[in-house]
Amino acid sequence: MASEHSFDITAAIDKQEIKNAFEQAKKELDTRYDLKGIKTEIEFSEKENIFKLSSSSEAKLDVLKDILISKLIKRNINSNAIKELSKENGAMYRLNLKVNDSIDSESAKKINKAIKDSKLKVNSSIRGDEIRVVSKQIDDLQSVMRLVKNLNLELNLTFKNLK
Repeated sequence: MASEHSFDITAAIDKQEIKNAFEQAKKELDTRYDLKGIKTEIEFSEKENIFKLSSSSEAKLDVLKDILISKLIKRNINSNAIKELSKENGAMYRLNLKVNDSIDSESAKKINKAIKDSKLKVNSSIRGDEIRVVSKQIDDLQSVMRLVKNLNLELNLTFKNLK
């Protein structure tokens, strides 16, 4: 039995799941009766992880957003990981949504501080865009997992490499 146990906290999102959710949302757009006759589009930029939604109606733009987010949730992508970048009004209404798939330094510091303030017997360290948590007891690691989930950060946090 190992003397120390550890796991990593990351915000990585499976790119294939994002693509699948995008394709499902596009299919639903084609079949929705309430969107017939209204110009609506969904695009996805893989390099920047940005969804570009556009519609001729602001109400239908909100429907597009709801469809996309529901498909992402069904693919186990947390809705907190979707951040609204910009919203444009005009002849066409446009909305840009970014998928946040990495832990920024501010969020990493916040997670690290919450772990230290919990007074659990664990050590945590920031390693690039992930946080390594080490402890002698697995129960303490599970407590850290619950603590981090309850922080309600705008990230799709996952725990991996539990050893």
